[in-house]
Amino acid sequence: MIATRTPEAPPQWLLLDVPGTPQAGVTLRQMFAQARWFGLFEGTEWHALHEQGPVLVDLRTCPALADLCIVDGKRWPGLLVVSEAGASSLLAHLRRMLTVTLGLHRALLSYYNPTTASYFFDACDAVELSRWLGPIHQLRWFGGSWADRAMGCEGWQRLSNPGLSVSPLAVEESLSVGQQGKLQTCLLEQHAWRWNRSTGVDFPRLWAHVQEGIALGFSERPVLDGWIWLRLQYPDAAPVQPLPGGTQQERLDHLRNLWQNDPPWP
Repeated sequence: MIATRTPEAPPQWLLLDVPGTPQAGVTLRQMFAQARWFGLFEGTEWHALHEQGPVLVDLRTCPALADLCIVDGKRWPGLLVVSEAGASSLLAHLRRMLTVTLGLHRALLSYYNPTTASYFFDACDAVELSRWLGPIHQLRWFGGSWADRAMGCEGWQRLSNPGLSVSPLAVEESLSVGQQGKLQTCLLEQHAWRWNRSTGVDFPRLWAHVQEGIALGFSERPVLDGWIWLRLQYPDAAPVQPLPGGTQQERLDHLRNLWQNDPPWP
């Protein structure tokens, strides 16, 4: 992520990650009924999901919430936004950031999620960051990567708009190879984190198994899960390449039979 040394300005907005923490949306309505807020999905192609979607809260209408966000970032997950833009201009830009293109596919970019933000913005150089942040001067959030979460070292992240002269963000902006790669890493590390939570096996070990499985061509999720379980049972075995079989499952089955019938120990 691009390091910044600019003074911290008080945030005017909170882009609250309601999809990631539904209870935060309920608490917002109960504790801060006077707050001025806008549904991010409203009026977009994601409108059908707007009741469960992220909301942009004007912190100037509820200063106490701004203080709570700093004190308890986990309870109020999302992005703290510093911007002089008016609500309509800021919303228009934030909504434009939602829909992206990955090759021939269109997708929802959940950049409002602190974990996703930790990967996505880390893949942006100064030019890309200037385009993606647009009217936003600064973003702050509490979070980190899935590896950070697994090892209990999440913290406050901060980045500032480099302010370079760039073209505006396109409608359905195409993600760069680097950005797509970072988001793919996010999904794979999340998978390793889930295995860590369910098995208690150290995250670094599981992440190494995930990477090895992907390198062997086990990209389908059920097959990757089968590989991780097999690797945990046979940690010292050496995969043989190439593996015979017409499908990922067939290749994994061959490897399983090989290791079960010829254990890698005396």
